[in-house]
Amino acid sequence: MKNQAFKVFIVEDDTWYGSMLQHYLSLNPEYEIKRFESPNDFFAQLHQNPDVVTLDYSLPDYDGAEVLKKIKETNPDVRVIIISGQEDVATAINLLKNGAFDYIVKDDETKDRLWNSILHLREISDLKQEVETLKTQVGRKYDFSEMIIGKSDAIKKVFAMIEKAANTNITVSISGETGSGKEMVAKAIHYNSARHKLPFVTVNVAAIPKDLIESELFGHEKGAFTGAVTRRIGRFEEADKGTLFLDEIGELDINLQAKLLRVLQEKEITRVGGNGTIKIDVRIIVATHKNLMEEVKNKTFREDLYYRLIGLPVQLPPLRERGNDVCILAKHFTDAFCKENKLAKKILSSEAQQKLMQYSFPGNVRELKSIVELAVVMADDETILPDHITYNTTSSIADLLSKEITLKEFEIQLIQHYLDKYDKDVLLVAKKLDVGKSTIYRMVQLGELKIK
Repeated sequence: MKNQAFKVFIVEDDTWYGSMLQHYLSLNPEYEIKRFESPNDFFAQLHQNPDVVTLDYSLPDYDGAEVLKKIKETNPDVRVIIISGQEDVATAINLLKNGAFDYIVKDDETKDRLWNSILHLREISDLKQEVETLKTQVGRKYDFSEMIIGKSDAIKKVFAMIEKAANTNITVSISGETGSGKEMVAKAIHYNSARHKLPFVTVNVAAIPKDLIESELFGHEKGAFTGAVTRRIGRFEEADKGTLFLDEIGELDINLQAKLLRVLQEKEITRVGGNGTIKIDVRIIVATHKNLMEEVKNKTFREDLYYRLIGLPVQLPPLRERGNDVCILAKHFTDAFCKENKLAKKILSSEAQQKLMQYSFPGNVRELKSIVELAVVMADDETILPDHITYNTTSSIADLLSKEITLKEFEIQLIQHYLDKYDKDVLLVAKKLDVGKSTIYRMVQLGELKIK
């Protein structure tokens, strides 16, 4: 901002007084000064967006309050300094309430007060520019090649899709196994898009009770239901002009899917218990570990909503299909954990890396991060050895098959593996394994399985 001209418009019908102010302020070479004697001439040039307007309160055909109102209606960001020949406290207070930055009385000290007031405004403007620069720098942190670590061909394809998604407002659907980084991809898209300075709001549909999800998404009015003691703004309104990330969209209740479809079509919401509609401008990104087309075939997901949401599909590869990305990620997590906990730098031995490469990682990147962080803690010196890397034995089917156990023990460990993999979702696990949900709940009651 400091290397750009700072525009100051002087609106003063007294030629001599206006020229005096223009000459005095022109002593600062960084100011670009323009003077207007007629309010109409000034209005004709207001599109040039001056940084500051010094405004004579008493003008022919207009008073200062009228001109101030028109300035604020045209461009609310323009700062206005009123210069008046009368010392009327009530008038000054009213003008300041209506958006004037300062009120200066015409006397022997007017020039100095005006000079200082504009200097103060310049400092505010420079600070605002610094904030915008910092916001831009924060946005750069979300370079998706830094957020999503890896060099495999599989992840490079994801990078290409993120770049396409970031350049438009198309709806994006991200699919992939639990723990593969779907929210990270959603953030990479948002923070590299034109909406990067606006809200990014996340809703995990699976984590919200069925009877509360409508209020969570669309908000509610006071008294809409028992417990609604105040009005609540929903996530769609929170995300207005930004991005709404609906994680695990496949878990959305079939009855609410119709309401979501209408919101996407009409671009407006109605709060629970309300009558009026509220226009919204929200970019939608959804994610799921389910096959939504299969859900459509099973009549658990609306076909019309499916086609509305599919948009640009991004398929995240599981970690086991990303080759050497396992070692790249492991090093990244090791370095990050040591830095965060102020530990001496540690390295993964080649044998430890080989052990990681031989594992299937059913929990994907999330599981790798946990394993590596534990290994850092367990290592006694700077080298992480294979013995420091431990896996949850219930997380690997290969481990189960390698042991001599009874059929009952195998059944327990198999179901527990799926419960761990799918975040203790009993209904989903029952469907995946084709067993009754009552069977799983009974095993939980007997202490054979854990869901907490």
